[in-house]
Formats: sequence, C-alpha cells, structure tokens
Amino acid sequence: MLTVTGLVLSNQMAHSDLEESEVSESEIDDYAEKAYSNLKEGGFKVKYGDSTYKCPFCTGKKKQAYNFKDLLQHATGIGASNRKAKEKATHRALAKYMKTDLVDPSLSLQMVVFEPPAPPSRDRDEKFVWPWKGVVVNVPTEFKDGRHIGESGNRLKEQLSRFNPLRVHALWNYKGHTGNCIVEFSKDWNGFKDAMSFENHFEAERLGKRDWKERKSKTIELYAWVAREDDYNGVGPIADHLRKNGDLKTVNDLAVEESRKTEKLVTNLANQIEAKNRHLHELECKYNETTSSLNTMMEQREQLFVAYNDEIKKMQQLARDHSRRIIEENESLRLEVDNKRKELDERSRQLNTMANQNNIDKRMLEDEKNKNAMKNSSLDMAEKEQKKSDENVLRLAEEHKREKEDALKKILQLEKQLDAKQKLELEIQQLKGQLQVMKHMGGDEDSTVKEKMEELTSELNEKIEEMEDMEALNQTLVVKERKSNDELQEARKELISGLSDLLTGRAFIGIKRMGEIDEKAIHEVCKSKFPRRNAELQAVMISSKWQDELKNPEWHPFKIVTVGDKAQEVIQEDDEKLRELREELGEEVYKTVTTALLEMNEYNPSGRYTIPELWNYKEGRKATLKEVIQYILKQWKALKRKRGSS
Repeated sequence: MLTVTGLVLSNQMAHSDLEESEVSESEIDDYAEKAYSNLKEGGFKVKYGDSTYKCPFCTGKKKQAYNFKDLLQHATGIGASNRKAKEKATHRALAKYMKTDLVDPSLSLQMVVFEPPAPPSRDRDEKFVWPWKGVVVNVPTEFKDGRHIGESGNRLKEQLSRFNPLRVHALWNYKGHTGNCIVEFSKDWNGFKDAMSFENHFEAERLGKRDWKERKSKTIELYAWVAREDDYNGVGPIADHLRKNGDLKTVNDLAVEESRKTEKLVTNLANQIEAKNRHLHELECKYNETTSSLNTMMEQREQLFVAYNDEIKKMQQLARDHSRRIIEENESLRLEVDNKRKELDERSRQLNTMANQNNIDKRMLEDEKNKNAMKNSSLDMAEKEQKKSDENVLRLAEEHKREKEDALKKILQLEKQLDAKQKLELEIQQLKGQLQVMKHMGGDEDSTVKEKMEELTSELNEKIEEMEDMEALNQTLVVKERKSNDELQEARKELISGLSDLLTGRAFIGIKRMGEIDEKAIHEVCKSKFPRRNAELQAVMISSKWQDELKNPEWHPFKIVTVGDKAQEVIQEDDEKLRELREELGEEVYKTVTTALLEMNEYNPSGRYTIPELWNYKEGRKATLKEVIQYILKQWKALKRKRGSS
C-alpha cells in the first residue's frame, strides 16, 4: 500500500506577530511555536514552484532558491547552531513545518512507505514461520531399488515460478523422498505477498491445507499452504525442517521491528546532517574572516600605490619645471649676446668713419679695431659654446626622460615586494635616480649641486653595503642555525636510543613518551572510585580507551586563540567527550588526558603516536643535553665508586 502526503504552503506572508525586538533562551520554544502556527496558517510563503523553496526568515542572504532537501538542511542546521535565540527559534519552526506539513516532491516518485500486505484481521496476530515458507505435500513418488524417489526441488521451483520462490527443498528421510517440500520466499514484504498469493492460488483450486486434511480419497494433485504455528510445532519432517530453519513471528511484530529500524536510520541521518551543518557554518566564518582580511590588505595596497603615483608625478613636474627654467635662461643669454654684437658692429662703423676723418688717430683706431676684433672672436666662441650647451641640455633632457621612464618601470616591478630587503633595494634605486638627475641638471660650477651629489653617492654606497652585509649575515646565521639544530637533534636521538635502559623510571632525568596517558595517576583515582578488586582493571580499561581516542585523527578538540600578536591552539573545554570525562571521573583524570593530548598535538599532530623525549621529572619539562650528560656522568661515577669499593 502506497501512502504519499503533500501539502502546498499558502501564498500570503504576514510578519506582524513575529516582529519583536529580542528573544531570550528561555523563550525559544514559545517563540518557535508561534512561528510554526503562522507557517501553518499561511502567514509566510515558502514554496515558489514545483521544486523551488525559499527561507522566509533569511531574506537578506545571497542564496534565495533551495530545493526541499537543501532548505530542510538549512533550517535544521541553523536551529541547532549557536546563533541568536530568535533566529534559532524561527528556523526550528520552519524545520518542524517542513517535516510535519510538507513532503519532499521527490518522494512522490522515488520513496514510498510500504505497509505489509494486509491479511484478514484475524491473521494480524497469527504467527507465521519467518522467513516466509510454504509447504507442499502429496508430491508424486515411486518405490525403486528399496527407496522412494520423487521430483527434485528445482523442477518444482519451475512449476511455481509465478510466485517468485527463492528455492524449493525436497524433504528426505531414511526411506527416501517423503513426498513433502518446503518453498522459501524472500524475507521482505514482497516475499510475504508472494507467499499469500501462493496459498490463495491453491485454496482457490481446493488444494489448500483444509482440503488436504478433509480429503476422502487418494489423489495425485499437489496441496500447498503457507507455514504457520501448527506446522512449526507439529511432528514429522516438515516440522523438523521449519524449526531448524525458521522462527515464529506475527505480521505486527515484523511491522514494529521494521518501523524501529527505519526510525533509527532517520535519527542517524539527522545527526550526520546536523554535524555537517555545524562544519559548514565554521567554514563560512573562516571564509568571511579571510575575505575581510584580504579586502583590508587590498585597500592598503591601493592607498600605497596612489601615494606612490602622486610622489612620482611631483618629481616629474619638478624636473620639467627645472628644464624649462634652464631653456628660458639660455634663450635670454642668446638675446643678450646678439644685442652686444650689434652694439660692437655699430661701434666698429663709427671707428672706421672717424679713422677716415682723422689720420692722426689712425694708430689708436687700429688698436681699438683689433680689440673689437678680439672681442668679436670671443663672442663667436661664446655663441658656439652656448649652442653646444643648448644641444647638451636637450640631449640630457631626453636622456633624463628615458631614465625616468626606466626607473618608473623598475619601481613598478618592485612595488609588489613589501619586505625589508625590497624596501632597501627601492631606496637604492631612488638614490641612483636622484644622483643621475643631479648630474644632468647641475653645471660644473654649481658647488651646491656637487655637495648634494656627493651626499647622495655616499648614502647610496652605504645602502648597498648595508644590503650586502645583511644578506651575507642572514645566510651565515641560517646555515649555522640549521647545522647546530641538526647536530642537537641527532645528539638527542642518539641519547634516547642508546640510554633507554639507563634513563628509566621516575628519576631526576628520564625518557618520557610524549602523548602517553599516565596510568599511575588514573589508577590512584580508580582506587577511590571502584572496589579494590576492580580498580586495577578499570584503570587499564580507561587508559586504553583514552589512548585510542588520542590516536584518532578525527578527534581534534582545540580552538584558536590570540595571545598578544600570536595565534595558538588551546584545549576546547566544552568538547563533549572531555566534558563527559570530567563529569564521570573527575578533574585529576581530565587533567591527565588533556596533558597527554597537548603533548600529542605538540610533538606528533599528524601521525598521532607517542614520541620518546628526554625529560626533567623534577621540574616537569624537557631536559637539556647538559642536564642529561651531567646526570649520566653522575651515575657513572657512582657506579665506578661502587665497583672500586667492592
């Protein structure tokens, strides 16, 4: 019998009854019932199509459309989370509404609820042989060679194939074939249906159990029925076979057992879904934190990039202004030279006129003319030098422009590197750029420019030397530290492997297995909690159980906390297993287990097995190599004195 129930939510939404400010933890159940009532009355719209659903309490979320299973999982997970009381209450109401008043549309085609084929009311408590079995009697036999022989079970199975039997057993005894057979059907309700069809068929042909008992003459027809309590408790080969291969159960018993198994399976699946929802919520929180940190870093990078571009633009503008001033000054000097030349030409013409008029002053005029010629020659040379200077200025301006572009490209390539070495290299490049600019823009006679260039050169050399020294020192320290650490680790391993017989017990110095539970401490607690004859056994069982828990890589009861600027892992005290341990066995056993758990997490978090370590039992810490060697020498001297005295 198939039972499928479907209910579509109404299309109206009303938030008036649920728009309250806050809900306390004690009011969650009442608030959830109010929200559930509104859902049943159609106050919220959940279904938007044949297979599309939306959460009416998460309207601001990115994801709006769900299928039935995803929305049920969403509501169950938030209802069991650590969110606000109001949010948990509304989602619990939604989950209850979907489970009680809605049905997954996929169930209409895929999932069905099987009820056992309903026998007559008088047969509900009638006991059948289970697994379902049928009885066939009056199988034809013949007497041959001192024994009865008859048809095989396979032949009879072919004749009964319409009832889907699994197998047919012919019953034999010391006389041979007894003329009886047992038909086995599948254990499920389909098998029960086939068995009842098998019995009904023979009863319709008047070849059932009652007909077999009331027969008046010998016939060759087969009689058959479904095995029940009287067949099971009877006498003969049929009863013997049924008692050996089956049990007596009623239909109601089987239905109750099937329902119990189904409920247990549903409960387990719900627990798994809740655990996965909690894990998904944790992942969402971590994702949001990482995204926020990344956005902050990107904003800072953008601000640095804008500030850098502004600074570069300022430097370029200063260089352009300086070049423009130099060109303007050169142009002014050129005009002044032209004016001087014109004045000299005019003076020379006047002198020539005066020489023609006055021969007496001819010599003086010649001298004056020679002087003017020399001045003209000097002006020509000055003009040529000025032209060369102009050409050099233009060429230097072009070179400065190219150098600035190259420097800009190099700086843009280095902007992504934010550590100290990259900052130092950037400073060196900037100093070099400034030095080149000062070289090209300052003249040979400008003492201020020369001093600035010398200062920049000195600072550049210091930065380069500082970077080289830093790289050399870091490399040397890394090599030395790695070598020293390797030597120390090798020495500790040799001491642990070579002195395992000497460094034993709870002496001043010994070998401790990190991550191993202290059985002695647990034994002391068990002596006060259990009878003396059971204390040792209980201590061993508890130690073994929790040592196995420590080895389980899926159990990681830690949380991340920030101490100062560093993040570190600490024990999660509200872990369910640890909380039960503390409540059941007390603080001392809890402390012993958490100590071993911290050691396991520190020394071998991935392999989850114990690690031997040199240990200072007096101070409760890892022993240094100096302490171990001093202890060994002390033991050796005591042994030497003991041998000498003997």
